[in-house]
Amino acid sequence: MELRVLGCSGGIGADAITTSLLVDDDILIDGGTGITELSIDEMAAIRHIFVTHSHLDHIAGIPMLLDSVFEMNQEPVVVHARRETIKALQTHIFNWQIWPDFSQLPSPEHPVLRFEEMQPGEQIRVGNRRVEMIAVNHAVPAAGYRVQNGVGCFAFSGDTTSNDEFWAALNKHDKLDLLIVESAFADEDCELSTRARHYCPQLLANDLKKLDHSPRLYLTHLKPGSEDTIIRQCRGHLGEQPVHRLYGGDRFTL
Repeated sequence: MELRVLGCSGGIGADAITTSLLVDDDILIDGGTGITELSIDEMAAIRHIFVTHSHLDHIAGIPMLLDSVFEMNQEPVVVHARRETIKALQTHIFNWQIWPDFSQLPSPEHPVLRFEEMQPGEQIRVGNRRVEMIAVNHAVPAAGYRVQNGVGCFAFSGDTTSNDEFWAALNKHDKLDLLIVESAFADEDCELSTRARHYCPQLLANDLKKLDHSPRLYLTHLKPGSEDTIIRQCRGHLGEQPVHRLYGGDRFTL
């Protein structure tokens, strides 16, 4: 199983694009501005998009992707998400005002987009990969995902702050090779981090104690300009536990 990081920043800029992870060549986890790293042929190969939540930095690229592959796709792209996330996409994005409703185009019988509701704890098999949705704690209904293929597995927290559910769900399994978890703010902004329901280094370090596994640990969703501070603070809190900054363009084989 190949994992390619298309984007992972908490903002945009010359070297910052927002969250989207490509699994092999047919699955996306989130559809932020990182989608722009794909060629048109690579976009056309996407069959499933697993969305963590409805915030713009995680879904901004999806409408444009669908428009770009509209005439190329013979079957719909399936967007998997919590019910609340799907409702938000239907109400605020694919509403004929912000963007066409691609779940009705080119026809309701043969659309380019199909929504499929998913609940925390549910697992969906896509080829030889199994994708599990996990509840997390964010400002809107949100989820993380665990992906395995029988050989390797990784987990992605999406946006979250302190919680028990994500870590308990990971502990139910006997293996975790790679963990990608957010830490959006530095410790100096801990109050803001808590209000926005994101991790900062001290909150993340406390929650990592709940994890029974020792995966390779990568931090994502760092606010532009605070990256070095967040990484330094996380390393200070975690001591001997190695922690790495995730970059757009990173690739992993699992």
